[in-house]
This record gives sequence, structure tokens and C-alpha cells, in this order.
Amino acid sequence: MPFSSLMRIRGRPDSTSPPKATGSPVVRRSRTSARRISTDADPSAVTNMSLRRGTHPRSGVVRPASRITRWQRAARQWCRYRGGQMTTATELFRSARDFLLEHREDYATAYEGFDWPRPQHFNWALDWFDVIADGNDRTALHIAEEDGSEIRLSFADLSERSNRVANLLRERGVGAEDRILVMLGNQAELWEVALAAMKLRAVVIPATPLLGPADLRDRVERGRVRHVLVRAEDTAKFDDVPGDYTRTAVGGLPEGWQPYEDAHTASAEFLPDGPTLADDPLMLYFTSGTTARPKLVEHTHASYPIGHLATMYWIGLKPGDVHLNISSPGWAKHAWSNLFAPWNAQATVFLYNYTRFDASRLMAEMDRAGVTTFCAPPTVWRMLIQADLTQLRTPPREAVAAGEPLNPEVIEQVRRAWGVTIRDGFGQTETAVQVSNSPGQPLKTGSMGRPGPGYRVELLDPVSGAPGAAEGEIALDLSTHPVGLMTGYHGDPDRTAEAMAGGYYRTGDIGARDADGYITYVGRADDVFKASDYKISPFELESALIEHEAVAEAAVVPAPDELRLAVPKAYVVLAEGWEPGPDTAKVLFEHSREALAPYKRIRRLEFAPLPKTVSGKIRRIELREATAAGSDAEYREEDFR
Repeated sequence: MPFSSLMRIRGRPDSTSPPKATGSPVVRRSRTSARRISTDADPSAVTNMSLRRGTHPRSGVVRPASRITRWQRAARQWCRYRGGQMTTATELFRSARDFLLEHREDYATAYEGFDWPRPQHFNWALDWFDVIADGNDRTALHIAEEDGSEIRLSFADLSERSNRVANLLRERGVGAEDRILVMLGNQAELWEVALAAMKLRAVVIPATPLLGPADLRDRVERGRVRHVLVRAEDTAKFDDVPGDYTRTAVGGLPEGWQPYEDAHTASAEFLPDGPTLADDPLMLYFTSGTTARPKLVEHTHASYPIGHLATMYWIGLKPGDVHLNISSPGWAKHAWSNLFAPWNAQATVFLYNYTRFDASRLMAEMDRAGVTTFCAPPTVWRMLIQADLTQLRTPPREAVAAGEPLNPEVIEQVRRAWGVTIRDGFGQTETAVQVSNSPGQPLKTGSMGRPGPGYRVELLDPVSGAPGAAEGEIALDLSTHPVGLMTGYHGDPDRTAEAMAGGYYRTGDIGARDADGYITYVGRADDVFKASDYKISPFELESALIEHEAVAEAAVVPAPDELRLAVPKAYVVLAEGWEPGPDTAKVLFEHSREALAPYKRIRRLEFAPLPKTVSGKIRRIELREATAAGSDAEYREEDFR
């Protein structure tokens, strides 16, 4: 479209005055075809059309670079009229991001003043990543391997490489809202595919390489997968996974599969085939299923890319940071902190791949890469404190933990060694970070912080369901629907309705709020139990146990008792140098008596590995079942008095 034609949109030739709120739809024409794209009173649709030099996917017309550049520049100018200013979806996003960066250590201002950007059309890969990647040779992705090899890719590199992958996938039939199951490790192709799928408006179903055929069958069937993209070494897992889906392999060419490497010769210029609505589906996550069949969580082009502005704020990321997040691909936390949050901040994503955890080597790699912000799950933090933390010459500026609450003893050991306080955050696959300890704020021992910007958090009374409880179910107020919240549980309207009942999204987690607004995690609603008519929080007891040097990990569940109905039983994983047996059990029972009130004391104890999901969460349902069945390896407190 000629520049002058664009300027006649809304009937204002060469006008610089604001457009009306309504008007004719934008029409984009080529020499051989014409397509009508209605913006429905929101011409921000044109922001993600990425009008670059190249061949139109349907018309075959090659657009001159100069004309496309002028068209794109003008199109972005005519995006949105708000508050006396012309704004694009990119600018709305940038403005919200910059507000959080400016007030990263001013919680009160950030919380009260933040408004979610709510563009009608938004494609994060096109409207944000490609914009910040234009001519940007700074490192976006740095992956180090155990053997000393590494790969570094700039923002500009990834923009181009994802264009090539998008063009390849389009040739193989991937279209808007097609489901792609992506099962890759921490390798460059994972990030290339993530960006490429967004550009195509396809829906990604992330999957960890740890999954077996049974889990994959469930994902392919319930996720209605049309395309599979996996490592060559994992292709055999799909031999017994039925379905009509294309098969692309990375790093090899097994029989019946197509090579990913064909992307290297695909066109570096990408043209979208239509605008992206912000509420179009982007990702489908199968939850880790700690107590039941995994739910299928649906996120949009807004709920995760924009929602993770809150995650960026919690971590304390700034442009130019080098961020390390230890997380397995295929789970939500990987997208949180290895994709959206760091690149929202224009930070570098750093990863170190290892086959067996080695704290000393990890800290050496952190020093070498210049890591400034670090996130790890509690399991990793607990393994780290078993090593000499002073080996890390330059500790990160920010350290955070998520996945499960972090025990206070771990936080204190890191503070003593690094001079940095680990800040907890609380969120779910269904959301971004809802509650957190943000940078520069006073911390309270055991508390996971205060509601994050953009979230109105209530505690619902467990009996009446009314908001305002001092202790109750953590819930999000839907009267101002937070952008960083899932659409719902895909294909399960009943479960969605239950989670969103009464104007609140109900997390299923219990918290307690103090007079200053800080929320302390109590436990999952189905984990909290009563002993002698007292309510018991497993997390509180586990935190007390882990304070002892003998305990590496612990999980507490109710054990049947004739007198008290139920008593706390601890499953314990011992730290290095301690042996399971009656002597160690006696030591831990004595510690429990000293650290806990009488009604909270550990009454049963067993040394055993903790069953976990592939994402690392403890499967308490298995421990409860094992406890109910009884065990000859169990120790009882009364036997040591």
C-alpha cells in the first residue's frame, strides 16, 4: 500500500490530528490480491503485521524495501489513540514495563500506579522481541555445556533465526491455532521455536524430555496435537503414540521424521498471514499433577507475555542483566524466567546444562558468565547450601526462589555467605507471580511477601468463602481481571467455573495475612490437616526439620492415630554424612521437641526418597497413601522417650 493510501485511512489525508474512535476498516492490498483486515475500532491490528521486504505468503508479490519500511512506520503511528497520544501495542507494553523498572524498589508506587496494558492486538514476538532485536547485537541467549562448549546468540540473531524457523514450519503446514508439541532440552532451538510459533499464531504445548509414551499419548490426544517437534534421541517415544501429526526432529534424521535443520536455508524474511488478537491462544500447559490427572491450562498472547511483567518486577531484572534460572523445559517456570521475564527487561538469558548437579561447577559458571540475577527452586537451594557458598566470587545482585516455599534456614545460610537475601515468590502455572517479596522491601521471615503489581489478592474464609479473612484460600479478585491469569482449563468448563466461582480465581492454596499486608504460605488446601483438633501446616513442620543439619529434604503428611485421629509423620532425605537408623531418628525427634509446640511435634518418621513429579514437586498423595498402608521402616516418637 502506498504511503499516501495509508494516510487516507479514517478519511484524514496527511492529517496529524487524532483518529476517531470508529471508522472504516484498514484495507491492505497487493497487486494480485486484496485482503480486508478489520480492526474493530482498534487499528493496532497493523502493529503485528511485520511489514518487511519479502514475498507475501499468498499473493507472491515481492514488496520493495523502501515502500514497506514507510508503510510500517506510518502504520505503527496510527495504532491507538489514548490520553491525547497516539500509541502502538509496543508502546503500551513498553510504557508499562518502564513504569515497573522505574519503581522497582518503590513497592507502594508500583502497586498503586501500575495498570496492565490491554491492547486488542498483540504478538510479543513481533511487537516486542523483533522491535528490541532490530540491529541489536547484544547477547540474548548464552548456553554453556559441561564439556566447556557454549553458544551465544544475539537478539538480532534470534529474530532472524526464528523467522527462518517460522517459514519452515509454515511450509510444513503449521498455521494459526495449530497445536505444536515441543519437547526439547535447554538448547537454542527451543527459543527459536518459541518465537517462531508466536509469529505463526500457533499454539505451543511445552513438554519436558523426561516424559514417556503414556504421558505423550495423553498430551497428543487431549491437546489435539497436529505437529510434533522433538530431539532426534526422543523420537522413538512416539512410535506408539497414535495421531495424525507432522514430525520434525532436531539433531538427527530418524526414519519417518523431517529435519529441523532445513530451517537454516529458509528465508530470513517473515510476513505474518494476519493480525494477532491479544486473547488468541498461545500456550497449553499440562500441570504437574501432584494429586490428580494433569489439568490443561490455556494462556494467551497477553496472559503470559504481558503477565510476566509482574515476574520481571519480582525478580528485579534490569536491561543488561545476565539472568540464570534453573528450570526444566516443558514447565511453566521455564517460560516465566527463561523467556518472558528476562526478555521483557532486555536481559540476557544464561543457562548451564549439566547431567549431575555440581554446586562448585555451577558457581564457577555463574562467575564466568557474570550472572547478576539468579532464580532456583528450593531443591537446588537446599543442595547449594551443602557446598561452600563462598566459592562464588561475585554473588548475584538478586536471588529469588519459586516452585515451593523456601525454608528460612536456607535463606539465612545464603545471606551469611553472599550478603544477598533470597526473596520468595508465589505463583502458579495458571498465573504469573501473584505474591512476592520485591526488591528493596523489608522482608519478614517465613513470609512470601505482598501482592504484586496488577493483582488484587484476597484471602477467602474457608467456611463462608467471604473475602477479608486473616487466614484463608489465596484468591484473585476478578472485578479487575488481571492480565496475568489463564483463560481457563482447556476442554474442562466445569473445572474452570469452579476455579473462577464467585468473582474470584481460587488458587487452592492457604495463606495468612498480617497487619502489614504480608502473606505467609500455610499449605495446599488439601495438604493442611488436623491433629488433636489443631490445624497443622506441613510447610511449618518441614521448615523446622530442615533447620537441623542432618536434613536435606523433608515432607510431612498425616498418619492415622487412634487417640488423636491423625499425627504428623515426616519423610526425610538425609544430608551427606548422616546414616538412616534409630540414632538419627532419635536426634530428629529431640530436635522436633525443641523446635515445635507439643501439638505440632513429629510423631512418626521414616527415611525415604521423596516421590516427585517430573517438574520436581513432591507428590504428597503418594506419601499419604504409603502412610495409610503402614511401613516397617517407620520410627515412632514414643519409642525414644
